Amino acid sequence: MPRSRGTVASHARRRKYVKAASGYFGSRHRLYRTSREVVERAWTFQYKHRKTKKRDFRRLWIARINAAARLEGMTYSNLIHGLKKAEVLLDRKSLAYLAIHDPAAFSKIAEVAKNSL
Repeated sequence: MPRSRGTVASHARRRKYVKAASGYFGSRHRLYRTSREVVERAWTFQYKHRKTKKRDFRRLWIARINAAARLEGMTYSNLIHGLKKAEVLLDRKSLAYLAIHDPAAFSKIAEVAKNSL
């Protein structure tokens, strides 16, 4: 039985890594071994940062809401507690958007929260 060689499959497998490293500097986009190391490292960072992105944005929204709530004379926790008591169903993303782009609407929402407390 003739010997089977895996040149096509192995070459395609290596080319996948080198292609993923296109645009990298120096031997990182030319040589297979270095491009594999760099691409796998980049893939782990991509996976990790897709998870932390959600946390980071929530922290940013909370900081913005807190700053706007303090201009209204209340804290972030009091605002959120008042909105929950008043059964206002606004998430933190939309509250942060209102705090920056429409302060008048945010102040009305803060009044609703104050009155429910």
